[in-house]
Amino acid sequence: MSRRVVVTDYTFPDLKRETAAAEAAGYTLEAFQCRTADEVAEAIAGAAMALVQFAAVDRRAIAGMASGAALVRYGIGFDNIDVAAAREFGMSVGYVPDYCTSEVAEHTCASLLALLRKLHTLDRSVRAGKWEAVRAAKPVLPFGKTVVGFFGFGQIGRAVHANLSGLGFTFMVADPALSETDAAALGLSKVSADDLFRSADAICLHAPATPATRHFVNADRLSQMRPHAVIVNPARGALIDEAALAAALAEGVIGGAALDVFEQEPLAADSPLREAPNLLLSPHAAWYSEDAIDRLQELVAADITNHLSGRNLRKPVPA
Repeated sequence: MSRRVVVTDYTFPDLKRETAAAEAAGYTLEAFQCRTADEVAEAIAGAAMALVQFAAVDRRAIAGMASGAALVRYGIGFDNIDVAAAREFGMSVGYVPDYCTSEVAEHTCASLLALLRKLHTLDRSVRAGKWEAVRAAKPVLPFGKTVVGFFGFGQIGRAVHANLSGLGFTFMVADPALSETDAAALGLSKVSADDLFRSADAICLHAPATPATRHFVNADRLSQMRPHAVIVNPARGALIDEAALAAALAEGVIGGAALDVFEQEPLAADSPLREAPNLLLSPHAAWYSEDAIDRLQELVAADITNHLSGRNLRKPVPA
């Protein structure tokens, strides 16, 4: 096995933690800013370990790594890694699903509350020289009459629910992994996905991106939502058909949306989302706090030590 640990791409100020962990094990760390599949394949060829943030790692790149190599994703998801190919080659794949739970939950809550109170609409109205609270914001429901739905209810969804509890909302959830008993114990009504989208006044998406959930929020499903309903997506861009959402917002089919993730990142200059009304956009920033960056790099550095010393990765990608 080569003595190289490779970072394919990163947005951090430095890689001091990762470098120290690699060198302590007798390896060197090489850092790149790969943007294409060819660049990734060239950078990680023969490497003992690769650390990946946003770059796509395909089968060809995986096949070129050293025998017994490992991949670790800087983040919660791992859509950019061909996990099936990695398993075929006997390669360990890890990720960091627990470094920014609080941050993403807080961003989700802030987006949801801003949408429900129509802060974006009111702000634009005042900037346009108007002073029309009711005309600009109508309709606004009190929280005590607002149903918040969760599509998926993993650790981030649970954190969002905990943050919102006590504000008067009624909650419902659609998640096949959550039993009705557990849902009831948390004060949620378990419903089907169809019922969730038909009944909720606000929907938070917390599901993974899979073939079954890709474009789950499409034109048909949006048409079933209540006309004042809003949707928040801090999870995966692939959950939403973005063209359908832009059209639904332009036509007033739903009341608003907030997106932090997109199918193509950065968001394309000609994306219809850029012109859609009643839409809050953020640049995949829900994870961010200074503490979260520190936690993420510390946990990845720990996995460098784990792998290079023959131990299992801290959080292997689930089968």
